Amino acid sequence: MSDAPTASKLLHTPLHALHLELGARMVPFAGYSMPVQYPAGLMAEHHHTRTAAGLFDVSHMGQLRLVGPDAAAAFETLMPVDVVDLGVNKQRYGLLLNEAGGIIDDLMFVNRGADIFVIVNGACKHGDLAHIQSSIGKLCHVDVQFERGLLALQGPQAVTALKRLLPGVEQLVFMTGAAFTWAGGDLYITRSGYTGEDGFEISLPAHVATDFARALLAQPEVKPVGLGARNSLRLEAGLCLYGQDIDTTTTPVEAALNWAIQKVRRTGGARAGAFPGAARVLAQLDGTEPLLRKRVGLIALERVPVREHTELQNTEGETIGEVTSGLLGPSAEKPVAIGYVHPAQAALGTRVNAIVRGKTVPMEVAAMPFVPTRYYRG
Repeated sequence: MSDAPTASKLLHTPLHALHLELGARMVPFAGYSMPVQYPAGLMAEHHHTRTAAGLFDVSHMGQLRLVGPDAAAAFETLMPVDVVDLGVNKQRYGLLLNEAGGIIDDLMFVNRGADIFVIVNGACKHGDLAHIQSSIGKLCHVDVQFERGLLALQGPQAVTALKRLLPGVEQLVFMTGAAFTWAGGDLYITRSGYTGEDGFEISLPAHVATDFARALLAQPEVKPVGLGARNSLRLEAGLCLYGQDIDTTTTPVEAALNWAIQKVRRTGGARAGAFPGAARVLAQLDGTEPLLRKRVGLIALERVPVREHTELQNTEGETIGEVTSGLLGPSAEKPVAIGYVHPAQAALGTRVNAIVRGKTVPMEVAAMPFVPTRYYRG
């Protein structure tokens, strides 16, 4: 028996009818019927996002508000991240951890002054909610906003299109947010996203989501983009996909996400530790617990795409890890991948071999991102 949802059981985002009208090919994703691509196709959508502006429906993701005077301090107990010192309307990347230091989910959060606004992954949102409620629900009010829409407008011309609808949005810089109103709806917009490009994530009421999406698509710079290109864009940017590149068996240090752990939460910091799995995570950060694997970027030296779950070997033919995400990068114009290898093979320039359908494909450990990021920092 399969627990996979049938088409009739799949949930719909507020933009479902618009996707069908635009000719999207719909697929099951995180319990929702989601557009994987539109008639232009994945490659065209990918390149359009890199050169102009792509509009993504990410309403399947979970939105939460943590409310109360102790909300920031409470949320900080769940993550190795500085929540307490985050400025108003500043956004940060966070990691919910389990007691072994494994990653329950990765997320984005903003200090909006009156609340901590949190966006979690769609496939994890109900589990995340239960975890947050049971852990800190007595310390702050958890306001669930799963019914709200969420749009991502990404690409170098995103700001040009969006400021026609919302003058002033151009004043935001990377990882900051602000409240706006449009057609009577309350919007909260951050200048962020998961493509490596400049862009915005737009939280808005379900009842204005379709009209706002239509208004964006009416701008000459904007075209709709599906999950397929979202995946190729984030992979070229060297960004993790939860459930594929990171999961509950992966620690932040193994995942090379050390940058997400601020100094104040590390050994010797003012609020060091005091998060789930702290002993293990800090020991790995400090080098007192050796790593058995490390996430790296990989570039194939032959024009052969290397997909997830492909075995990686050293040049002596010994298994040293596996690929977790991989494809032929449309902008990188070569096969790129994310994978885990033994730390001895993690240095840049190290040659490894991927075993693709029984054949050896030479690869090289490479720096990420695979294409330059273009976040707008002012």
